[in-house]
Amino acid sequence: MHILSSMTRAVRAAFLSSAVILGVLGASVSTPVLADAPMVKTQAPGYFRLMVGDFEVTAVSDGTVLLPMDQLLHQPAAKTKAAITKAHLTLPTETSVNAYLVNTGSKLVLVDAGAGALFGPTLGKLVDNIRAAGFTPEQVDDIVITHLHPDHIGGVAAQGSLVFPNATVHADKRESDYWLSQSRMDAAPKASQGFFQGAMASLNPYIAAGKYKPFEADGDIVPGVRSVAAHGHTEGHTLYAVESKGQKLLLMGDLIHVGAVQFDHPGVTIAFDTDEPRAAKARAKVFAQAAKDGTLMGASHLQFPGLGYLQAAGKGYRWIPVNYGTLLK
Repeated sequence: MHILSSMTRAVRAAFLSSAVILGVLGASVSTPVLADAPMVKTQAPGYFRLMVGDFEVTAVSDGTVLLPMDQLLHQPAAKTKAAITKAHLTLPTETSVNAYLVNTGSKLVLVDAGAGALFGPTLGKLVDNIRAAGFTPEQVDDIVITHLHPDHIGGVAAQGSLVFPNATVHADKRESDYWLSQSRMDAAPKASQGFFQGAMASLNPYIAAGKYKPFEADGDIVPGVRSVAAHGHTEGHTLYAVESKGQKLLLMGDLIHVGAVQFDHPGVTIAFDTDEPRAAKARAKVFAQAAKDGTLMGASHLQFPGLGYLQAAGKGYRWIPVNYGTLLK
């Protein structure tokens, strides 16, 4: 015991002496000490997996984009800034763009396809992250699109070629009727015409290849993946319900954009909404039912992976992100 105490005192004294010497040397040397390895400044590959019954669902990141939410959300800019700051975010706000791969065992279904090259260099990461997650674009059987805004449809094609050559694309017929209309594009404000052009450039190659199948009513796209109309954000904005063995995941597209604001105040709409009152009504209906049922939700623009549960909180909601897990069976 005495020997150990003596050793401890000796080690402490040596450490303090070294610290003093290093401190003196450090004070006299101006050249900074640099790590051998440079800073990487990238995130890990953007994918996250969980099980819904027997289905394996992989959230896949297309990247993030900075958006001026104080200008886009329809409430006083000061209120948006206060909510954003409270959530430890900044303006413009870094906003996730998420897609989801659903492996039913017999079909590999992609829900939304990111922006491709339509929204700048910080997006368009979908295919790289699909590969990192263990899949290839050729393995995708079906692509279901919530709506035809460029950050949801842009990734299906590149320079007129099919990025997912074996896939059939599905979307509400109202969407393609609206966004593929030349006359509507010509009548639209100049600032909005790029939305039409992006939809046309992305979807037309699949139409030409006979690989686009629009639908006009709620129903199964493949067994276990069902379309659910939630119009308002766009003419044919659609949610997708993934169900297996009594478990359910509702992929809600752009029903919400900014959790820091719209969970507390679900009535706040955004400039991207085609029909704002209808969009707010759709959100109110879906959120109330999801909170009541305890439904697992997935959102295109909540922080990646955008998966969690809603819990009623006064006139708004609390978002409870999913727990990280290792798919134990």
